[in-house]
This record gives sequence, structure tokens and C-alpha cells, in this order.
Amino acid sequence: MNNHYNYRVTPSVVAFAKGDVTGDRVLDDVFLTGTKSQDSPFIENITLYVTDGRTGARTRVPLSDNAGYNPTLFLGDFTGNGVSDVLISINSGGSGGFMYHYIYSFIGNNPQEMFNFNVYNATFEYDVIYEDNYRVRVVSKHNELTYLIDLSKRDPEYLNEIYKPNGKLKKPITGFVNPLSGLYPIDFDYNRVYELSAYQKIAGLYNADALGYVVNTLGWNGNQFVLQNQYVAISGT
Repeated sequence: MNNHYNYRVTPSVVAFAKGDVTGDRVLDDVFLTGTKSQDSPFIENITLYVTDGRTGARTRVPLSDNAGYNPTLFLGDFTGNGVSDVLISINSGGSGGFMYHYIYSFIGNNPQEMFNFNVYNATFEYDVIYEDNYRVRVVSKHNELTYLIDLSKRDPEYLNEIYKPNGKLKKPITGFVNPLSGLYPIDFDYNRVYELSAYQKIAGLYNADALGYVVNTLGWNGNQFVLQNQYVAISGT
């Protein structure tokens, strides 16, 4: 005879921060709740809450991708209005090292989504194309810029797999750029307003074959985050 037990898992607080996010100059409680799996750091049903420090009113914001590892909160002003916004980061736990990121404004207890990693990933797309003479061309479609990565110093065994002795490709090869693997708040110009530094890995033959990173700097333009600068950082070999 099989006995079946139903366990009700109570959500617990998995991240906490304190700051004025509603704009009334009174500190508010900002926290994430989630349900933890037994004997695992994996957290499900991650939900954002803000408790108004002046009134005690609590606002709940469900997240579209709400399961992963090590959820964190960062409070900082991204718009220049002098009020902190809420940056949420969740590690997906996948082998690609993808991250889930959201930014919300809570002025007047009215949650407004300012950044969503899915929208970002759909906006910033790239082509990665191997070329003759030990080069890889990375094309950023969003701003129509092209970068060339020199492979000539890579391991000969790696190059022999791809190129003939005369430097010609044995066959057409494409790589890819991963979705967001990190979104970091940085106050580049020291004006107490944060910009975002977004990292995406450039992969070659397979995901572990890291060729470098596309690093995008984003800033708030009054309506949305827009691209300010773009760099390609090359991985050491």
C-alpha cells in the first residue's frame, strides 16, 4: 500500500533590501520571496514585494521567469529622479550561465517595468561568422557595427579543425552570441545615476569555446534604456 503525503511549501524571504523606492523619502522594505526545494539551492516562484515604509501597504509583483539560483536585489537610481529603482538578478542555473534581470520603478507604489532581459535579448542580436585567414566577424545588428576577432594565436589543433594549411576555411562555420550572462549597475560619470553594463558571451564552435564578450553600456533616455557604448572584449588564449 502506497502512502501519499502532500507537503505545502511556504514561501520564504530569499533577498532583502531597504531604501526609498516610492518617492516619499521614507525607507521602504524591498524583498523577494520564493519556495526552496529540499536539499537544493534551487528556488521557485520568486516574487517581488515592496512594503511602503510610511503606510505599510504591500505591493506584489510576479516575475515572468521566476525560478533559479541566488536571486539578488540592488537599489539604485537609474533615471536621475533621485529615487531608487529595483534591479532583480536571478541565475538561471543553465550550462550557458544565462541570467534573468528585471528593473522596476515603484514611484507612488505603482510598479513599472523598466528593463526585462527577454526584451533585451530580442533587441540585441548578432551574427558570428568564421572567415578565411583565421578571422571571425561579429556583426551587431542593432547598431550595424562589425568587429573582427583574430584567431591566429589559437591552438594549432583548434585551427587545423577549421582551416586548410593555406588559411582557407574547410567549410562554412558560424558561431553565436549568448543571451545576457550579466547586467551590472555602474555609475560611469559619478553623478549618482547608474548606467547598465550588459555582458553577452561570443561562442565559436560550441558554447565552451569562448571567443570573447559583447559589452553594451545602456543608459536611461527618459523613456527606456538605450545603447550608449558597445565594446567587444577578447578572451585570452
